[in-house]
Amino acid sequence: MQPRILYVEDDPNLSFVTKDNLELNHYEIVHCPDGQLAWGAFQAQHFDACVLDVMLPLVDGFTLAKQIRAINPDVPILFLTARSLQEDKIQGLRLGGDDYLTKPFSMEELILRIEVFLRRSRTEQSVSSSQTASTLAIGTYTFNFYKLQLLYKGSVQNLTFREAEVLRYLAERPDQIVRREELLKAIWGDDDYFMGRSLDVFISRLRKYLSQDPTLKIEGIHGVGFRLRC
Repeated sequence: MQPRILYVEDDPNLSFVTKDNLELNHYEIVHCPDGQLAWGAFQAQHFDACVLDVMLPLVDGFTLAKQIRAINPDVPILFLTARSLQEDKIQGLRLGGDDYLTKPFSMEELILRIEVFLRRSRTEQSVSSSQTASTLAIGTYTFNFYKLQLLYKGSVQNLTFREAEVLRYLAERPDQIVRREELLKAIWGDDDYFMGRSLDVFISRLRKYLSQDPTLKIEGIHGVGFRLRC
């Protein structure tokens, strides 16, 4: 069964080329030229990933992402941003996006980014029941990477894929200083400035999620990196 991607882009030329290339790579593409139509499509169908332009007519990409996250905390969201709007990247991540791609982009890079998310989904589906049941204790929290869930006294915090990746990397190295560039390269494959800003957004969100256990703390080591105190 082909992975189904929700692709939202109002530029007719770019959307035609992108849709054509993705379909040639065996994806089923549902293209919508505005956020309003995309919201209707998302409610009516199952999608394996969403690729959203930020600047859209009727309903912009950020608002659409908030609507999607309200009913589905797990589906991967990849934002497309204009080169001159770097702050869009940070805003998109704050709203629950998993990744971003700056225009103009190569089709190869877009496909690679999508495949990262789809591999996650395939892994989840193929994990045996024993693996799915396995969890990682973080203080008084229980963390299940495969389910993208952080549990605390019966309450469940759903995580995005990137949040879960960052948390797992730190949790597997408790009380160790993890260098910033090491973490960036492990999760994003690079350590440029805006990926560093993205990391800061995820660290901030994880601190909030872990705040109910006073014995836990993600320390920022100035000029070096981070340490998860357990």
